[in-house]
Amino acid sequence: MNFDFTEEQLALESTLQRFLERDYSFEQRRALLASAEGHDTRHWTTFAELGLLAMPFKDAYGGLDGGPVDTYLVMRSLGRGLVLEPYLSSIVLCGSLVQELGTEEQKQEMLGALAAGELKLALAHYEPGARHDEGRVSCQAIEDGDGWRLKGRKAAVLGAPSADQLLVSARHEGAVDADTGVSVFLIDRNAPGVTLKSWTNHDGTRAADVLLDDVRASAGQLIGVAGAATPAIRQAIALANAALAAEACGIMRALLEATLEYLKTRKQFGVALSSFQALQHRLADMAIATEMAESMALRAAITLQGSDREQGIRMASGAKAYVAEQARQVAQEAVQLHGGIGVTDELDVAHYFKRITTINMMLGDSDYHLRRYARMLAEPEA
Repeated sequence: MNFDFTEEQLALESTLQRFLERDYSFEQRRALLASAEGHDTRHWTTFAELGLLAMPFKDAYGGLDGGPVDTYLVMRSLGRGLVLEPYLSSIVLCGSLVQELGTEEQKQEMLGALAAGELKLALAHYEPGARHDEGRVSCQAIEDGDGWRLKGRKAAVLGAPSADQLLVSARHEGAVDADTGVSVFLIDRNAPGVTLKSWTNHDGTRAADVLLDDVRASAGQLIGVAGAATPAIRQAIALANAALAAEACGIMRALLEATLEYLKTRKQFGVALSSFQALQHRLADMAIATEMAESMALRAAITLQGSDREQGIRMASGAKAYVAEQARQVAQEAVQLHGGIGVTDELDVAHYFKRITTINMMLGDSDYHLRRYARMLAEPEA
């Protein structure tokens, strides 16, 4: 397994880091948190100009033929910058779903618009009571003439308040947890019968609960083939979980560097805190946890670039579970070693901590992914 990055990948990461250092300061981010939109549309345009929005898609659809390893590098940098723009929800999650599931015409139209920054999508899939189960869909898709009527509720739809369109999963046949019978529809967020209850996550990012009350969908709004969406949804969520693990690694690295710098400058009894051996040991533990998490997240990204889908999903779950535990340790240590100031809104450490806490609950918590990883690991032996 090759863990070396290409010159092009390193150049992309370097360009993104320079942009974040120059135009995405902590104070600018705090101002965006208080804004109505919750992020800066000009930054989204810049991401398009840098090629970040086109990066994961195939060249045939206006993309740059990037893969999960490229996404790993991008998300690691976005984590360091605490970026608020909906890259994960719109590009990684929805973009990969469209690329996997859509017809050729849909891919050409939608992926091109995503790459150009002209379209934002949000995946409305998880439902109240599903507890992270990706195959459990009770939202109904009822055939009506040459179209469909959608009825149901969706919970915690990431990026929905700023999305132009929603990708909505709905079932038209089979039991509530059956792998077959689930389809995905492209629905305008302002369509009749669609109600969004928007709210702010713990880390300041935006999400919404979605009510679908007899929403009309034409045959053209069906993404791909009816009833065959579940495998593509699982694959898209696996890619998103690997991306979240990479983002957490970027945050861990930033917390490690910030804590080391603080201990070098903060003095106690006339000497720098970094001179105390007990604190050095805690910093070493943070460094080891960060290195191990980066290795696990990178391995998941490399595995997802292969052809074995089940192995990729398993490794994504393993990375999410493992990185979540390591990130929690590093974030807690960073707050404790900063003392009281570590929980104040004026310090970036508190915001990193909030983002880690949110990441660990998104698209399945560590307990869910650890159970799935263990189950998938044991299945070949069963």
